[in-house]
Amino acid sequence: MAAELDFSPPEIPEPTFMENVLRYGLFFGAIFQLICVLAIILPVSKSHKTVSSFSGLTFHPVPKGPLMQLAQEKVKGKG
Repeated sequence: MAAELDFSPPEIPEPTFMENVLRYGLFFGAIFQLICVLAIILPVSKSHKTVSSFSGLTFHPVPKGPLMQLAQEKVKGKG
């Protein structure tokens, strides 16, 4: 009965081309995600000059929807 038992390792087939593409794609995707997370966490030195020369300018957002219609009616009423 002991002679009937086969303790040899099972045969593992070679990975196909698509399995290799999937494996390496997941590997590079994980590296890319780690780089993105590190870019968020780690501070970046600000060696370039900020936009302080435009500090006097103010930008107002354009109203949308019903507010835009009200603004246009006010402008028409004044003109």
